[in-house]
Amino acid sequence: MSDIKITNLRKSYGAVEVLKDIDLHIRSGEFVIFVGPSGCGKSTLLRCIAGLERISGGTLEIGGRVVNNVPASRRGIAMVFQSYALYPHMSVRQNMAYSIKLRRAPPAEIESRVTDAARKLQLEPYLDRYPKELSGGQRQRVAICRAIVRDPQVFLFDEPLSNLDAALRVATRLEIARLKDSLPQTTMVYVTHDQVEAMTLADRIIVLNAGRVEQVGTPKELYERPQSRFVAGFVGSPKMNFIPGEDGTIIGIRPEDIILGAGQHRGKVSHVEYLGADSFVFLDTGRAELLTVRQTRSEVPAIGALVAYDYDAELTHRFDDEGRRL
Repeated sequence: MSDIKITNLRKSYGAVEVLKDIDLHIRSGEFVIFVGPSGCGKSTLLRCIAGLERISGGTLEIGGRVVNNVPASRRGIAMVFQSYALYPHMSVRQNMAYSIKLRRAPPAEIESRVTDAARKLQLEPYLDRYPKELSGGQRQRVAICRAIVRDPQVFLFDEPLSNLDAALRVATRLEIARLKDSLPQTTMVYVTHDQVEAMTLADRIIVLNAGRVEQVGTPKELYERPQSRFVAGFVGSPKMNFIPGEDGTIIGIRPEDIILGAGQHRGKVSHVEYLGADSFVFLDTGRAELLTVRQTRSEVPAIGALVAYDYDAELTHRFDDEGRRL
């Protein structure tokens, strides 16, 4: 069992409270992703689980064992950082084997674990190379393999793809998805600011805001039924449009749910972003924020054109004046 149970967890640095009464239950074998704006506490929460930060209050359990005062080395976790943290003077094989070699594991067991981990992430041809001879994506895969070799109860990933270029992020994201499928009993907790990573990898996403849990749900639940205006505006790219409704309410409309060319509403095309399969049309409707419309393989109007638009009321989201879903 490798579930993680967090009850009333708090973390402060002096008078600054970074995490405020966090309650979470991450199930054994689940892949959970923490998302939120910079400074929301997602990396701090991950480091608290890892034992790299001491919690200020509450209870943290891993596998049914309270670990509040258990050092990181004895929590049964392995952490993958964005900076790779590989030893430059060691080969890939030596980097991967180092932690279990320190535990005096038998040579045959070390070789078996290293070979098995390398096979999972297609690193067998690189075992005798050094980090300087590898690409960024290959180095990150070595860092992940080093964690696999330890056979942890829980994997923790702290923005592992943020240092990679776009193409390498896609390739390495696919490797992590395969890894997830190959280790169904291992719990994985992942921090990212990249919504594509969160939406494609997570069983559940935990949205944090100002040190609190804003919403927990599957990617589909968060996208289709956000419980607050904050989540509605944070999940989805481009973000949801918000327009004033009646009685102080706010109406939210996804860019793909707005239809150009007909309807009672009017707007002037301020800007267009062409992305190939999609185009984003930004309309000036007289409000402070431009209205974003996603066009899929359609003709886009010229900048400066006055266009009609409409939307299906059944596809909108409504929030009260405090930002809660109605």
